[in-house]
Amino acid sequence: MAKESTSTTIPVPARMEIGRLAPEIYRAMVALNRTIGESGLESSLQELVKIRASQINGCAFCIDMHTQDARAAGETEQRIYALSAWEEAPFFTARERAALALTEAITLIAGTRVPDDVYAEAAEEFDEQDLARLIWAITAINAWNRVAISTRMVAKYRPAG
Repeated sequence: MAKESTSTTIPVPARMEIGRLAPEIYRAMVALNRTIGESGLESSLQELVKIRASQINGCAFCIDMHTQDARAAGETEQRIYALSAWEEAPFFTARERAALALTEAITLIAGTRVPDDVYAEAAEEFDEQDLARLIWAITAINAWNRVAISTRMVAKYRPAG
């Protein structure tokens, strides 16, 4: 007879409340995030970029947050699940593929140095202004990943609405 599975959540304690300890910097990061979010770059694309960078960095807090935000914005489960294998999945547009390739190159910048072909592909899909916005979006989520991972932010986010 198979043993009944009991699922338990293992709490991972936060190391610090960085927003409380350095509120002025935290507010500046939140403002940067808001500005990027309102910049005109498609919100669905921004969420895909945030999820993909967070997957690469292993940030549970940000994966939790941005998969919920993506779902709330109408993103499909199929595309969210396929993000870690986006190169093989047929569910992404050329624009999204260019953004995801650039996301991976910037997230892994120490090893990639953002290759010219990846940048050129993104430059073909985005005008200069949107490419600049995309680079800021990728940079911001990588900063948030580093803050969340180093302080062990607890994944308990719920989207507004």
